[in-house]
Amino acid sequence: MAPLVGAPQLVLLFSGKRKSGKDFVTGALQSRLGADVCAVLRLSGPLKEQYAQEHGLDFERLLDASTYKEVYRRDMIRWGEEKRQADPGFFCRKIVEGVSQPVWLVSDTRRVSDIQWFRKAYGAVTQTVHVVATEQSRQQRGWVFTPGVDDAESECGLDNFGTFDWVIENHGDEQLLEEQLERLIEFVHSRL
Repeated sequence: MAPLVGAPQLVLLFSGKRKSGKDFVTGALQSRLGADVCAVLRLSGPLKEQYAQEHGLDFERLLDASTYKEVYRRDMIRWGEEKRQADPGFFCRKIVEGVSQPVWLVSDTRRVSDIQWFRKAYGAVTQTVHVVATEQSRQQRGWVFTPGVDDAESECGLDNFGTFDWVIENHGDEQLLEEQLERLIEFVHSRL
């Protein structure tokens, strides 16, 4: 279970397909709210770090959007699934250690078990945010369907989740995205 010391006032769990813009949206929110108020937490961070250690790989290169990461993505997914099956909260617990900001943006929520863990640990302060983009928009950002990746649980685990608290449309319309971000920022401020 998560530590009660430094419990957040708001936890926003971001999900969405590859190249939908989850990192872009969470980065934009953090820049507007300030790093002292808002922490961006990545479930993939501890996964990639542990995977890199166990496989003798360059952790920093696994963090970026390079082809290096893509070479290992399928095996990393398999390895991460094995870890989660043994302990569904393994990566969730790792990312919250020592975080002191009142607002947490989990930028890469991919499974129902992730949402369940945060809801159990932090209750009513937890909200889900789903970032959507058309296939055309995702392709313009470099997405190409990859068997074993785009049809795996890491991409499809929330396809039938149900209703998200927030849906951010990120199809390339900057004005629409800005309006949605403003509404979400107003909500965040209402919780502080």
